[in-house]
Amino acid sequence: MRYENLEHTADVMIRAYGSTISECFENAAFGMMDQILDAASIEPNMEERFAVEGGSMEDLLYNFLSELLFIFDAKRLALSEFHVTMRAGGLDCRALGERFDQERHSPKQEIKAVTYHMLQVNESEPSVTILFDV
Repeated sequence: MRYENLEHTADVMIRAYGSTISECFENAAFGMMDQILDAASIEPNMEERFAVEGGSMEDLLYNFLSELLFIFDAKRLALSEFHVTMRAGGLDCRALGERFDQERHSPKQEIKAVTYHMLQVNESEPSVTILFDV
């Protein structure tokens, strides 16, 4: 299981899993996109590379998902494959996807923002939990 939806009264919360924290971040990114649209319908024919910094793992996760949300909103790129490489104080991401097509990608809901509320990085499990403002 890459991720699961968790119960929350007003917003959307997911927990993403993986064998490493990098994989958890990749699955959290997929899970976020899957809340916005049908991520399984995305063809990985374009590449987007970016890097983010963070003072803690929580900051890094927040900055990573916020950047992905910005890329979707500003560039209209629907991304579904993520390759995260952790480094000291940051991460590098190579993401694959395509231009967003409202008819093919079946929009689900708008995510307004990634939040720090209830955000958690569990390095011993490993898993990450994120709450999105919808």
